[in-house]
Amino acid sequence: MSLTLQMDADGVNSLLRRAFPEGSDVLFPVVTTVEPGRVVVVRQYHPAMLRPGELVSGPTLMGLADTAAYALVLSHVGEQLMAVTSSLVMNFLRGAKPGDIHAEAQMLRLGRRNAVCDVRLWTESPERLAAQATVTYAIP
Repeated sequence: MSLTLQMDADGVNSLLRRAFPEGSDVLFPVVTTVEPGRVVVVRQYHPAMLRPGELVSGPTLMGLADTAAYALVLSHVGEQLMAVTSSLVMNFLRGAKPGDIHAEAQMLRLGRRNAVCDVRLWTESPERLAAQATVTYAIP
């Protein structure tokens, strides 16, 4: 699958900040890497992410998985802000210890009407995944 980028990391970050101006700079994820078929997103650690048991909460991980997939789609289709999540399947693999959350999203399929992404999340290291998600976006 040959993929062409429409935006770099700075472009995606700028677009997300314009689209979601109410997002807190402290809690808003940052796209650190954009390559054909791949993005890496990092969300800075904050104690509000934790659930009882001192682990990162499921909703926090799911939100970052969705954001990483959205960033991946936007980086390839351009400023299509009305691209929407049509499916998100999350697999929790182990408790995510407190720390910055990293998400790597890879494009599995990019068509005219939808995009399917694989997203892997971790706090400790990419060899110790906390979760994996398959996210599908509908493209207008």
